[in-house]
Amino acid sequence: MSALTTNRNTQRRAQGSHVDPVAAGVVIHSGALIVLNATSFAQPATVATGLRIRGVAEHASNNVAGGDGAGNVVTRMGSHFLANAGDIDRSHIGSTAYIADDQTVTAVSTGSSAVGRIDDVASGGGVWVFIS
Repeated sequence: MSALTTNRNTQRRAQGSHVDPVAAGVVIHSGALIVLNATSFAQPATVATGLRIRGVAEHASNNVAGGDGAGNVVTRMGSHFLANAGDIDRSHIGSTAYIADDQTVTAVSTGSSAVGRIDDVASGGGVWVFIS
């Protein structure tokens, strides 16, 4: 492609957001951790290796009756307040958080996929995790 010779309206997205097609047979709840599965469709986070984190769902998506890609979900990256599996404390700040379920993170990497960097641990037990 050659260089521009006139103005161009270049499309853009909001920083830190994604729109992904949803996997067949799943329900995504607003606020859930969302991952891409082996075939690159969005699904709620589960304990498994090889999943790729996309962010937190901005809205619900019900694709129970649809095939792969029949629905979409918008996810947001950034710092999110997530539930603590009970094993993360302040000594873990700066370390990687891993998936325990679609709203909970753990310090245990065995059999799980990474969510993001632990930014802070609240006195009530929740965890701030930066998803990038």
